[in-house]
Amino acid sequence: MKIEKNFIPLSIAVLTISDSRTEKDDTSGKTLVERIMKAGHLVAEKKIVADDIYQIREIVSAWIANRSINVVISTGGTGVTGRDGTPEAVIPLLDKQLDGFGEIFRMLSYEEIKTSTIQSRAIAGVANASYIFCLPGSSGACRTAWDKLIQAQLDHRTRPCNLVQLMPRLLEH
Repeated sequence: MKIEKNFIPLSIAVLTISDSRTEKDDTSGKTLVERIMKAGHLVAEKKIVADDIYQIREIVSAWIANRSINVVISTGGTGVTGRDGTPEAVIPLLDKQLDGFGEIFRMLSYEEIKTSTIQSRAIAGVANASYIFCLPGSSGACRTAWDKLIQAQLDHRTRPCNLVQLMPRLLEH
């Protein structure tokens, strides 16, 4: 007899990193919020912040300190221009980096945007028992990351393994 497992909704915060976006034209943030809710998860908070390392780090730090937030997903600031500072803001906060996320994201992205994917510095990791995913600022990149990587890993029914089943052990020493 096969036992069906019930879905476990997670609390996810969304951060759009942009010097120009507002709530009105934040298509990437909206894309993530729609997909998060459609999957059955909860949107804990959604904010827009300027592409400034210290402002980004302040918000992400507060969210990973909040025990009711399980996941942080950011969009924007992962490129190579002088203002793109998301990885520099987030990497110092990580306890562990999930290198495979960026590698596989770029592989999937290559199928869609070819060699332009080398400009992406998408990263993921774990900080204070919260998962963090830093995505490029396009809604297409957000769709690719959520639909092809993140959604399945944030569903404890995904086999052979997923990130949710590891959550109780993230603070082990």
